Amino acid sequence: MITLNTDFTFTEVKLGNTETVTEKNDSLVEVSEMTAQDAVEKSSALSDPKRENKHGKELRRLDDLLLDAVDETLRQVFREEGVKVIFHYFENKCHLKRSEIAKKPEYFCACLQRMLSSAGPMVEKMILKNLYSKLGLKFEEEKKGYKFSDYIKELREKVGLLDE
Repeated sequence: MITLNTDFTFTEVKLGNTETVTEKNDSLVEVSEMTAQDAVEKSSALSDPKRENKHGKELRRLDDLLLDAVDETLRQVFREEGVKVIFHYFENKCHLKRSEIAKKPEYFCACLQRMLSSAGPMVEKMILKNLYSKLGLKFEEEKKGYKFSDYIKELREKVGLLDE
């Protein structure tokens, strides 16, 4: 089955019963496997109105925007092949999946700095600028003592105010 969104930039292809290939703007984003049990659990969790509220939707939106900003920034700096190497390194050496970046920003930064050394903070700043731009906010990079995860935490606290 092939699914396209309304602007035709996102494609999801189901291969057989267990694999899903996800593409965005003609770039492979994810190949995932799930059992029928996983599919049922995920779809029921998403459709349960008791579990879904406005704040939860906004946090998911922020998480998605953060992942988009990470992907876009890394592609700008390292091109497609470099991004594949980076995510492979994260998964195999740091045990951090792409989907976990939004939930573990401190660990993401540690992995980035482990891989890129002194270039890590510069890439973090570029990601934050991209994310703030997506949210229509001005990035204030001179906040004393702020790290990447502090900016993300602050955005999580503000997220309820952004969409009202």
